[in-house]
Amino acid sequence: MTDDPEIAFLCDPELEGTLPKPDRAIRFAPDWFKDLPREMDIPDADGKPGMTVKACLPVTDAFALGYVIPLPYETHIRVPQDQQNMQFGWPHEVAFQPIEFHHPGQIGAPAPPFGPVTPLKFVNPWRIRVPDGYSVLFTTPLSRPDLPFQLFSGFVDCDKFATTINFPFLWRGGVGDFVLPAGMPMVQLIAIRRDTLIKDHVARGSSEEELDEQAHAHDRKYNSESAYAREWRVKK
Repeated sequence: MTDDPEIAFLCDPELEGTLPKPDRAIRFAPDWFKDLPREMDIPDADGKPGMTVKACLPVTDAFALGYVIPLPYETHIRVPQDQQNMQFGWPHEVAFQPIEFHHPGQIGAPAPPFGPVTPLKFVNPWRIRVPDGYSVLFTTPLSRPDLPFQLFSGFVDCDKFATTINFPFLWRGGVGDFVLPAGMPMVQLIAIRRDTLIKDHVARGSSEEELDEQAHAHDRKYNSESAYAREWRVKK
């Protein structure tokens, strides 16, 4: 029996112990989700207790998927009305600047769909090392409308790419003065074995057997409490 594959986050030895560490993504689940009750105080259309998104296990599983790299340093951001000439600040003792600029032409701005924006990038101090055959999907932390930025997602062959990866993004927080605390979720990453990717597909009408299967699953989903948790969910 072989050992489970391991992902490693490697930083400069001089930075070790000075940065918030990457961790399993579920540790960064937002307060709005953790504080949300499972039930609303109103019934659903069938008279059963109305459930919130807290009761949706697929959402919880997405929060728990992979790992999160946190923002290394507290960052102050001043966004003017034009949302282009942004100013940044951070503590004097930082080892590197956590945010840098990209040229707007790199994304085709100011042409649609971007308009007059300034693309930015998070500077990441962590190299991600994965076993041979694995790539890593980097994306905005999932289901996080509370975050004031949107990353350009990337898929990197981290088993071959032996250096750090920075994360380009657009500011979505509006105009004003903002403080991004050290340790806030910066990027969610999911390691994927390349030989498991499905490369063939079909799009067609369902067969009678498939329609029956779907109808049965639909009935179980809406008329049997916790059917998904008992019958369909595979614990990660």
